[in-house]
Amino acid sequence: MDTTLRDGEQTSGVSFATQEKVSVVRLLLEELHIDRVEVASARVSEGEFKTVQKIAQWAQANGHLNQIEVLGFVDGTSSIEWITSAGCKVMNLLCKGSLKHCNKQLKKTPEEHFRDIKQVISNARKVGVEVNVYLEDWSNGMKDSEAYVFQMVDELKNEPIKRFMLPDTLGVLNPDQTAEYCKKMIDRYPDLHFDFHAHNDYDLAVANVFEAVKSGIQGVHVTVNGLGERAGNAPLTSVLAVLEDHLKLKTNINEENVFKVSKIVESYSGIRIPANKPVIGDNVFTQVAGVHADGDKKNNLYYNDLLPERFGRTREYALGKTSGKANIENNLKLLGIELDEESTKKVTARIIELGDKKEPVSLEELPYIVSDILKNGVDNQDIQMLNYSLNLADGLRPTATVKISIHGEVYQQTAAGDGQYHAFSKAMYKIYRSLDKPIPQLIDYVVVIPPGGQTDAFVQTIITWNFEGKVFKTRGLDVDQTVAAIKATMKMLNMIESGNIPTITYTGLP
Repeated sequence: MDTTLRDGEQTSGVSFATQEKVSVVRLLLEELHIDRVEVASARVSEGEFKTVQKIAQWAQANGHLNQIEVLGFVDGTSSIEWITSAGCKVMNLLCKGSLKHCNKQLKKTPEEHFRDIKQVISNARKVGVEVNVYLEDWSNGMKDSEAYVFQMVDELKNEPIKRFMLPDTLGVLNPDQTAEYCKKMIDRYPDLHFDFHAHNDYDLAVANVFEAVKSGIQGVHVTVNGLGERAGNAPLTSVLAVLEDHLKLKTNINEENVFKVSKIVESYSGIRIPANKPVIGDNVFTQVAGVHADGDKKNNLYYNDLLPERFGRTREYALGKTSGKANIENNLKLLGIELDEESTKKVTARIIELGDKKEPVSLEELPYIVSDILKNGVDNQDIQMLNYSLNLADGLRPTATVKISIHGEVYQQTAAGDGQYHAFSKAMYKIYRSLDKPIPQLIDYVVVIPPGGQTDAFVQTIITWNFEGKVFKTRGLDVDQTVAAIKATMKMLNMIESGNIPTITYTGLP
């Protein structure tokens, strides 16, 4: 079960718009083939109600209504009325899975709480709502009040409950405890269906899911990109890889689409995916050491079962101070560039030199290094920046005047914008429109300043572009971020002009 839109939305600062939620539900069910999706909590707000209505309408029309689940509460008929009015049919009922929560938060005896739960289940059954039960704080319940947990399940095991869901609500379990507690539940209640719901406070969520499934748990809860309160939930992609590769269990998930969906949720949530996050991080299929690239070339010696192609990605070879000849050759091959032995040595030496200065070298920049080495550098670029002027004054919109050369022809334009780079871009685009040349779309703009850098430190501006369906990045380095962005833009324009655009980066952004 995916709970990105319910538990994942409890990530600090995350709030999905209605159309984003509908879009994510469609992606999860139809692109990834997730079994169930928990989309909201009942009684949150009028806006959430309308959103769930739209999700239910879409799900009903497309045959997915029984896969849509909503968190409900032990509140008589209030949650049930909210859920049914929204058009949904499945309630995940939040009950207290530890004695402390029952006594301290509800201020009720176990018997009173169990009676209230049974009444809600009876009310749900009368209107045709299917019920799953969350045992909130179950992990602490098993640690501190095991008898209470067993008393609760003994009371509820004969009720019309489809799934008993066991949350590590505060993320306190380790793998040994997870295995022990899950096995106790399964051994005592072999005929019940149990789900496990992990949180990642100790960075053990995936390991705990692994142990829960080994113990016989039949369902697990995940979120896209590991979104969720505090340190988040178990990430879908990592759980998928562990289940299939280590436990040899087949899921319904369409692996090839997980990266695309992860990037879309990253865009909607505003929470960036760490570059080293397994399966979906930018760096996880990038070999850095030259010896690794050499081993891959000879017999895939540094491959494992996490092949990037499984997840709609490609393997890359980093360019930096640890790059060897094999790294360089792999990247040149991707670009379709063939060099003789001597030129390859020179390119390798130049990349190592840049790496020693801590300047990252991207695949997109490699052709420029090759060009420079072969004496076909800046002077022979098709598009050259001849001059530009940027003006910034208090109370006035920034302006830019740009003078460039395209195949020897000189063009000049002036434009105002919302910032200096925006003004520069508008002036450049004026020139391009006047020539009926296609214009790329800027889809991401990142400025990186070295930690602890002084005011004269280099700033790297990384811009992601979309041109005719191809998504790629260019970088510029300068002490001024706007100048760095201009350098990145000129690189992009020359790449487009020459038709030398790498197509190995991700596609499918919204």
